[in-house]
Amino acid sequence: MLAKRIIPCLDIKDGTTVKGINFVNFRDAGDPVTLGAEYSRMGADELVYLDITASHEGRKTFTELVKRVAARINIPFTVGGGINELSDVETLLNAGADKVSVNSAALRRPGLIDEIAHNFGSQVCVVAIDANRETAGWTCYLNGGRIPTGRCLFDWAEEAEKRGAGEILFTSMTHDGVKEGYANEALAQLAERLHIPVIASGGAGTAAHFYDAFTLGKADAALAASVFHFGEIEIPALKRELKSGGIDIRI
Repeated sequence: MLAKRIIPCLDIKDGTTVKGINFVNFRDAGDPVTLGAEYSRMGADELVYLDITASHEGRKTFTELVKRVAARINIPFTVGGGINELSDVETLLNAGADKVSVNSAALRRPGLIDEIAHNFGSQVCVVAIDANRETAGWTCYLNGGRIPTGRCLFDWAEEAEKRGAGEILFTSMTHDGVKEGYANEALAQLAERLHIPVIASGGAGTAAHFYDAFTLGKADAALAASVFHFGEIEIPALKRELKSGGIDIRI
């Protein structure tokens, strides 16, 4: 069994780190390079940087920021937002990113996943899925949670895996920023249906929520933002608590 991972997520808007609730009502959380360096020092296993308005605004992702992050941290990091073609992936990897995250572009053109996996390897391709729990089930959304697609979370995750995705990053829009726990039932269903790692996102508020994501949700990694950005949970203390609870995690 691979060790479970703790992954701070830095949502970037206009060059700064922000955090919202249910994908709206953003507030400033600080400089993305400084925060990333601090998380690296504190023992985070990986980082995720998401340019949250790139797809909506039709822009490319922040290459210069990626170079500055790569110069300051010594853990793997994933970059997403505005990645639409192979040249975007190559640019970001050359800038220092270890993986790329594709979301809206992959839903619009699923063949992008095949192309990334074929050219750079599945380990580079993280497929991020923003989904909302609705009466008909879990529905995938485009453009940072703005546009419903009608696609089922579980069907799309399975297709992404078949096309070559190396990981699934599932963010529950229902739970995002609410701090009442992750979408553990949906996570467990994903874990049961997939053979690749699942990263839980949306809902972390306490150390117990991370524990539940790993045990009840069977997630391989847990991603969080505001609890780290605003000092509500310290990564070293979180890891010690999880370790003492029997979770296999790097201290």
